[in-house]
Amino acid sequence: MDINIPEVLAEVTAAFNAYEAALTGNDVAVLDGLFWDSSAVVRYGATENLYGHAQILAFRKARPSAGLARELRSTVITTFGRDFATANTEFRRDSSAGIGRQSHSWARLEGGWKIVAAHVSLMSD
Repeated sequence: MDINIPEVLAEVTAAFNAYEAALTGNDVAVLDGLFWDSSAVVRYGATENLYGHAQILAFRKARPSAGLARELRSTVITTFGRDFATANTEFRRDSSAGIGRQSHSWARLEGGWKIVAAHVSLMSD
């Protein structure tokens, strides 16, 4: 299996960057489009467990839109072949003393790269 094929890595990096811009800009429509539209998609958040696209969308729509800016660090994106990737990053928000961690599993599906599983957690500084 080829790891980090340059053009595939560029595609996933662009999708990850689109996710980050949509997240910090509270663009729910873009976020919705980046998650796999399936009952099998999972997002474990810092305070919630979401199963299926409908629960993830409902969470996004209800989430406050203030204080979403954050600084990323130690981002690692790895592609496996042409159709699967992981993206992991740490983040800090001015509103939080802790360090956040985010991981995504991405798959190339109909309609492009989609998040098929996500996990967000916080740890003390």
